[in-house]
Amino acid sequence: MNADQTLSSDEQNHPPEQVTPKVQNTAITPPTDLSPIAVAKRIDIMDVLRGFALIGILMMNIEWFNRSITELGRFDFTLSGVDWSAGWFVRLFVEGKFYKLFSLLFGMGFAVMLLRAKDAGRPFGAWFSRRMVFLFLFGMAHMMFLWGGDILHDYAAGGMILLGWLYLVSIKHKYNFLQRFNSPRSFLRLGLVILALPIVVSMGAGIFFGQTRTNDVMITEFDQRIAVMARADEIKLDPVLSASLIEKEAARKAAGEPKPEVDEDAMTDEELVAHKAQRRFLSLDRRAKRKAAEDEAFTSNSYWTATVYRTKEAFKSLKDTPFFAGIISFPLFLVGYWFVASGIMRKPENHINLFKGMAWVGFGGGLFMATGSLLLMTHSVYESAIEVRAISQTTFMFSQYLMTAGYVGAIALLVLTNVGKRATSWLAPMGRMALTNYISHSIILSSIFYGYAGGMYGEISRGPQILMVVGIIAMQAVLSRVWLNNFQFGPLEWVWRSLTYWKIQPMRIEAKTVDAQAAHVTA
Repeated sequence: MNADQTLSSDEQNHPPEQVTPKVQNTAITPPTDLSPIAVAKRIDIMDVLRGFALIGILMMNIEWFNRSITELGRFDFTLSGVDWSAGWFVRLFVEGKFYKLFSLLFGMGFAVMLLRAKDAGRPFGAWFSRRMVFLFLFGMAHMMFLWGGDILHDYAAGGMILLGWLYLVSIKHKYNFLQRFNSPRSFLRLGLVILALPIVVSMGAGIFFGQTRTNDVMITEFDQRIAVMARADEIKLDPVLSASLIEKEAARKAAGEPKPEVDEDAMTDEELVAHKAQRRFLSLDRRAKRKAAEDEAFTSNSYWTATVYRTKEAFKSLKDTPFFAGIISFPLFLVGYWFVASGIMRKPENHINLFKGMAWVGFGGGLFMATGSLLLMTHSVYESAIEVRAISQTTFMFSQYLMTAGYVGAIALLVLTNVGKRATSWLAPMGRMALTNYISHSIILSSIFYGYAGGMYGEISRGPQILMVVGIIAMQAVLSRVWLNNFQFGPLEWVWRSLTYWKIQPMRIEAKTVDAQAAHVTA
């Protein structure tokens, strides 16, 4: 996400088809040490894209400082007017798109660093592993001490998977059939295949159910679902029955007993509805308790209480890290790697048609799918019709990938014009300080919303939140530029780099180069 090294002129002119984590240097002179790259040699589009992605990340994340993360992915149906419009806008244009954009950028940065290590003739694996270990620790600290929605630890895990894959395809052995995949094009193909798997599985399930379930079956299941939901609501309103079910479930868990096996096929329709209604009630009760615990932690005036809650949830969330890192982050990293290793991001002016295709297809197809999906998600039938739920969720997921591609294509085309480059130049300093600015979001928002600080949790609706985003981004744009006029890195970037290179990095910019650095940033 914050990789900012770039390539030598030789690598830019001759992109390699195969790369390895460790390359022997045959030059007469000793190879140079790996070190952070000078500003003048950075890939501008990547910095602008990072800065742009920070805006979307903030627009998405701010809601979950003001609202329980247990409701992530669900519409807030209490909103109306401007607040509803703001929430709809974010889901349509932002949700799911910008962490995918950061994932692409992570893969791009990986390729930049790897190829620069190859050019320097230095081993890459141990250095990059150390970088990922510290990124993982940053992410865990972020989750425990600031906000539970961290993504950094997942990126670190995905980065290690990417490094592992690179080693597998780089092993030179006659029995290593994976060597054939050691090229940027193969990385792209593998990434796209993995990304397509959930969509293909969903399509296959849709075809199967469409061919095997008649309209009568679907109507019967729909009516049953309506009855189950109504019965679950009745249980909730019955204090005696609801308390009995909750106590029975608690006793079962305390005794370590498995869920009782039930033969649903042997039940009558009425018994089946009652059984499913009890399961739904208990599921909703567990969700309500998780929400209540989160609300209590973040409305409390005790930082310790909030930190204890965040720490417990942080370690619980680690069970989801392998899935997110392997199925979502890793394939996007592979695609991002291809963008740089193939030369596209180093010579973007030679790939105008590609970026145009990404912009037109990404936005055209993505917006169409996302709009239709969101209309279904906000309809009353969404909860009661499994077909509608499955179709809308799958289509919305696919639209996110298309729109992410659309954003990359549109920003690249914009930066390649003189007017666009000037218009987006303010994003580059933010992008160069992406880690610092990302963590700063959590510091600012936790200070505003949580009970131990500003105490505005649950008090600021979606419309005003967007105005807050505008203010925070404006402040960070100014501060990032001012900071980078005097220092080579953002504060957290400096810490991360010093740990990665295992030595303190120089922080200040030499006075004679300040003007040149500023000129590059605003070019």
